[in-house]
Amino acid sequence: MKKEHILIIRFSALGDVAMTVPVVYSLAKTYPELRITVLSRSFARTLFEDLAPNVNFMGADLKHEYHGLGGLNALYRRLTAKNFTAIADFHNVLRSDYLRLRFNIDRYRVAHINKNRKGRRNLTATNNKKRVQQDSPFKKYADVLSRLGYPIEVSFKSIFPDEGGNLNLLPAIVGPKKNFETWIGVAPFAAHKGKVYPPRLMWQAIKLVLDRHADTRIFLFGRGDDEEKTFDEWSKADGRCISVSKHLETMQQELILMSHLNVMLSMDSANMHLASLTATPVISIWGATHPLAGFMGWGQTIDNAIQLDLPCRPCSIYGNKPCIRRDYACLGNIAPEHVAEKIEKYIGQG
Repeated sequence: MKKEHILIIRFSALGDVAMTVPVVYSLAKTYPELRITVLSRSFARTLFEDLAPNVNFMGADLKHEYHGLGGLNALYRRLTAKNFTAIADFHNVLRSDYLRLRFNIDRYRVAHINKNRKGRRNLTATNNKKRVQQDSPFKKYADVLSRLGYPIEVSFKSIFPDEGGNLNLLPAIVGPKKNFETWIGVAPFAAHKGKVYPPRLMWQAIKLVLDRHADTRIFLFGRGDDEEKTFDEWSKADGRCISVSKHLETMQQELILMSHLNVMLSMDSANMHLASLTATPVISIWGATHPLAGFMGWGQTIDNAIQLDLPCRPCSIYGNKPCIRRDYACLGNIAPEHVAEKIEKYIGQG
C-alpha cells in the first residue's frame, strides 16, 4: 500500500509562511506515520527543518528556476516524482492554482484554502463597513487538512524547548542574559507605510522605557537601508539599543534571541509571527490593518494589540493602500506613553 504523503503549498511572504508552522506541527504530531512536505520559498527552510521527524521542506525559486508557465510545469514534474497522495494548497493564488489544476487532472486528492474574499471586502469597505471577525489562517489551514481526511486540533507552543533556544550559538554581544536584565525586542518597520508606527514616536516610547529601567536592553529587528539608518541613530543615542542585523547572520539566530525576550514590540509584520513561534508575548501596533482580519500572531492576545477606534479602520487587509484621510492618523495619533505603558507590565519578568 502506498504510504500517505501530503504536499503543503504556501509561497508568499515570510509572515504568511510562518503562520503555517503551528498547523504543520499539529498535523505531524497527530499523524506521525504521515509524510509531510512543505513547498515554499527557500528562506522558510529554517522554520520547518527541525519541526518534526516526519516533516520535510522543499524550496522553490519561482523568480528564476521555476519562473513562468514552463517553470511551473518543470516544478510539477519534480513534485510528481515525490509520490504524494494528497495536495493541500494553503495559498490559492495563480501559481498554486495552476499546480493544483495539474494535480486535479491527474486525479490526486486536492483541497485549497477559502480566503473568504467577500468577508475581507466588507471589512475594508469605505462605506457600509462590516466589522466581522474573520477566521484566522490557522483555522483555514486546518479546514483544508480536514477536507483531505486529516482533522487536527491546532496545538503548538514553540519551535524551541521551554528554556528557549541555545544562546551559546549567538555572538557574545548578545548574551548570556543576566537574571536582573529585561530584554525587549522592537521591530518598528513593515512592508507598507500603513503598518508602520512613525519612528520618531517609536523612539519616544523606547526612551520612556529606557529612562525608567536601567537594566533593560533593546534589540532592534529588521533589515534594510531605512532600518539600518534608524537603528544606527538609536544605538548611538543609547548603547543599550542593539541592531540585531549587525550581529546576527541567520533567521535561526534571530529566532533564538526572540525566544529569550521578555516581550516583542512589533507592527503587524513578519516579526510578530516569528516571535509568536517562540512563545514570546508580542505587543503589536495596528494601523491600516486590523486583528479582525484574522492575522494576529499565534497564541497572542487582543489585549496586547495597540490600535485606535477610527471609522475608516481597517482600510486594507495588507496595509498596502494609501490612507484615505492622507494623514495616517491610525498610527500617528497613538501616544508613545501608551506604547510604553503596555511594555511596562513585562519589565522584570522572565
